[in-house]
Amino acid sequence: MSTEPLTTAAPARVPGPGAAAPAPSAAVRAPRGARRLLWALPPVALLAVFFLHPLALVVQQSFRPDTGGTSLKPYADVFASAAFREALWTTVWLALASTAGCLVLGFLLALVIAFVPFPGAKAVARFIDVFLSFPSFLITLALLFVYGRTGLANGLWTQAGGAPDGPFQFLATPWGVLLAEITYFTPFVMRPLLAAFTQLDTAQLEAASSLGARAPRIVRQVILPEALPALGAGGSLVLVLCLNEFGIVLFTGAKGVTTLPMLVHGKAILESDYPGACVVAVVNVLISVGLYGLYRVVSRRAGA
Repeated sequence: MSTEPLTTAAPARVPGPGAAAPAPSAAVRAPRGARRLLWALPPVALLAVFFLHPLALVVQQSFRPDTGGTSLKPYADVFASAAFREALWTTVWLALASTAGCLVLGFLLALVIAFVPFPGAKAVARFIDVFLSFPSFLITLALLFVYGRTGLANGLWTQAGGAPDGPFQFLATPWGVLLAEITYFTPFVMRPLLAAFTQLDTAQLEAASSLGARAPRIVRQVILPEALPALGAGGSLVLVLCLNEFGIVLFTGAKGVTTLPMLVHGKAILESDYPGACVVAVVNVLISVGLYGLYRVVSRRAGA
């Protein structure tokens, strides 16, 4: 005589067509997490070996004076020097002035390329992409050939007037560095602006024009608000690049212009003051990262 069980297992429910799929179990999620971790390990390891480790060595060396041990003496010596304060001020004002010049010039040139029809506009836009790949010293050498002491402009002046020297002697001054940086970094502002202008609704421009708005008002009230995120992106990039620019200052031969990168070069190569060079490098990195973080905060609040 067999006895039947008092309780029977409930039949498994089959989800309807609109029901959500059951969540994967912990046993299924674990292999997926392990696979993601394995895929993430190679790039993290490369980043640690080629970037984080050298940066950590620079920071470590900045706390080790030549007398031995670990102390804040390298920082105290560098911060107390007039050369560091002058280099910091020169770096900041050159970067700010170059960024402002690039924003104004880049915005005007991008407006002409995007909204003023002329033959070769597309070729000019493509050339900007090529220009971004040029090294900075190449532009500086080109300016030297034109405005240098024995350059084209001074040569024409001396041939025409018979003077022993030409009037163009500004390349070895801060103004020459400023001109070179604006010339080189303006396309870095134009590239995001041209991309933003391609997304601009032309119906807004046509409506504003049909209502009688002139070109300056259309630019101020229609185009400029749409271009602000691109201006912010290009300007922040140019500001960081100008803060860390080395080749332009070196190739202009401006003896009275010492920026933070030039000070790092001088302390490490000329003075063999490696702790001091590392201190200046750490300060330069902190300024760049701080400005980038400030840009991210401002752009997030602005909804860019």
